Formats: sequence, structure tokens, C-alpha cells
Amino acid sequence: KTENIVLFWFRSDLRLNDNPALHFACKKSKVLPIYILDNKNIKKFQIGGASKWWLHNSLVELNKSLNNSLSIYLGDPIKVIHEIINKYKIKDVFWNRCYDPDSIKRDKEIKSKLNDSDINVFTYNGSLLWEPWNILKSDNTPYKVFTPFYRKGCLGSSEPRFPIEFDEKSIFFEEKSNKLSINDLNLLDNFDWYLKFNQYWVPGEKSAKNMLDNFISEGLSDYKEGRNFPSKKNVSRLSPYIKFGEISVNQIWYSILNNSKSNKDKNTEHFLSELGWREFSYYLLYHFPQIVDTNLQEKFNKFPWVNNINVYTNWKKGQTGYPIVDAGMRELWETGYMHNRVRMIVGSFLVKNLLIDWRKGEEWFWDCLLDADLASNSSSWQWVAGSGADAAPYFRIFNPILQGKKFDPEGEYTKRFVP
Repeated sequence: KTENIVLFWFRSDLRLNDNPALHFACKKSKVLPIYILDNKNIKKFQIGGASKWWLHNSLVELNKSLNNSLSIYLGDPIKVIHEIINKYKIKDVFWNRCYDPDSIKRDKEIKSKLNDSDINVFTYNGSLLWEPWNILKSDNTPYKVFTPFYRKGCLGSSEPRFPIEFDEKSIFFEEKSNKLSINDLNLLDNFDWYLKFNQYWVPGEKSAKNMLDNFISEGLSDYKEGRNFPSKKNVSRLSPYIKFGEISVNQIWYSILNNSKSNKDKNTEHFLSELGWREFSYYLLYHFPQIVDTNLQEKFNKFPWVNNINVYTNWKKGQTGYPIVDAGMRELWETGYMHNRVRMIVGSFLVKNLLIDWRKGEEWFWDCLLDADLASNSSSWQWVAGSGADAAPYFRIFNPILQGKKFDPEGEYTKRFVP
């Protein structure tokens, strides 16, 4: 007689706390937790080099928190899930939704196949504050401008759901046979260029919580102004943790609110609106999935890019001769991260000064950023290029010298990466 177990599929939600699908799976029965590295359905945007390092370490941390009961698979989730279901006579499958076009297509297919075989599929929102299909203008079309989207659409609708505590009494089923190990996913290259990340980052759910607490106590009080200065400690640096779902935006939203003196505090409001920008990126990706590689504003399709390979290489290496641009690109290479103000400066420089297609910048960021996120990456590059929704107009160009003088007046940040 087989045990009565349900299947929970981890995706971009590598945490136990505030994980809605996991919470309801655990309520139902003993849970078999799995992670599948999908090398079949995610076509163009297979995970980039730096992000692989993070994913590897994140899975190690997650497995520890599950007392080593995480089962690892590689391949096509449709096949993998089918095999597991047959092997353990599973009737219920749980996961949190993904919002990128490839995953949506894949998940629909899996869900309908499972339903055809009388398997119940339960899906939840574990990564956004608001579902993108719920926020529409009065004429039922999607927003294309951030401020009305956020103020009227999001804040004017329901409150984000409260975070759910993980129940320590949850019981997990551990597969004893034919388990792959995390190492078998080969996320780490043989050439260990990524070792440098160890001195800057500790992936995992515990570390995400520490990072948030740290930001609330040290960075939030001067966030609105301080966030523009890359040498200051006023940014949260939570983006890679959010990207892999080691902390949920709901946890962040309510921690920030609970720790602020009032909702009207300008620093709190500003930080929450930055979470709103992330929502907007996901919203655009959901309603306009073409943004990953196509100009949202079609007039840009005729733009005469110069795509000079030598110039592009110098930009990637941080050897343009413009101090703050080079500092940003070297910070990216060294730490897998770049301060947001500097991201705008290097992005504008590539597209507006060097006339290189934003997609080339997006490609490099995709490979080098630990927080490389399809929604944020594509919408932000289109924003800088002027080709996206609510974008900076094409004639607005960040002057890299003035930006350096204004936001790094003593050269403190710049000298750290460009001695």
C-alpha cells in the first residue's frame, strides 16, 4: 500500500515561509517536494551564468531547511511529473504560478494533461502583490503608464495578501531511490570564476530575512534621497533574493509598513512604489509578452543602431573611459550586481551614446546579473531605450559626467571599482 502523498513543485519560490502553494499542500497531506531544472520548455531565456551560481546555492539552502527531502530532477516537467505521479499514485499537485510566456504555456499544458488524468492541480500566487489580470483600466484594457497603474490600479484595488507562516509540523516525504543531487544539475562551471561572489553574497531564505532587517534598521530612513547615491547604504540589495523567491514581496511589503512610523512616510512610500515598479514589469510581461525581445513602441523598429562590436566589448569590460560607467560595469562583473542609479547610467550610455541596440545590453545583464529577471530586465532596458511603456523619451540622455558629479561627488563609489 502506498502512502497518501501530494506533490509540491518548487519553481521561483525557494522558501518555506509565505509560500502559499506549499502551505496548502502541507495542510492536505504529507508532501513530496521537488525541483525540476527545465531544459526543454524555457527556450530563449535559459538561466544566465551568474544566476546559476545563485540557484545552486539557493537549492542547497532550501534542501537543508527541508531536512534533505528535496528531490531534484532535470528535464521536461511534463514527463517528470507524470512519472512521479504514476510511481506514487499521487492525486494532488501544487505549485505557485510563473508569469513569463514560456512558463505560462508549459504550465497550461501540464495542468490540462493532469486534469485529463483526473489529477487535481492547485495553483497560487506566490510572487506578486496583485494578479496582472485583475488590474485593468475602466475600459478593460491594460495600463501602459506606471503612475495610474500603481496609484489607481494597484493601491485602488485590494490590499496585498498577508504573509503566511510556515507550519513547522509539516511532514515531508523523502524519495529514497534514484535521486539526482544538486551537483548533478551542473549549474557550476568547471572554471570557478564565480568564487568571487562568495565574499559579497549568501543566498538562501535566512540570509534574505537578515538582509531585509538590516535594510529596515540602516537604510530605509533616508531611502528616497539616499538610494540615488551608489556609495551609500540606502538600497535593500534584496533583488536576487526576490528573483529566486527566497523572500516574498508580500513579506517585504508588510515588514516595511510595520516598521514605518506612518504610511505617509516619504521613504516608506517610495520604497513601496519601487516594489510597484517590479509589479509593473511583470504586468507588462504578462499583457505584452513580446517585450522580451521586441520594441513595445513599434516606431523604434526602424532605429538605425550602430552595433559596433569593439565599442560593445569595451562597454562590457568597463573600459569606455567614462569613470562612473566603467565603475558600474566592473561592479557588475565583480559582484553580480549593480546599483540601480548606475544601471540607468550605463544603460543610457550604451543605447544613447554608443547607439547600440538595447537587446545587446539586456543580453549581457542576463548573463552577469545574479538578479537577472525576465520582467524587470526587459522592461527596464526598454524604459532606458525609450522604446517601452512609460519610457524615458528618446531624447532624454543621462550625461555620464554630470551623473557622476551629482551622485558620486567624492568619487567614493567610482574609485572602489576604477582605482
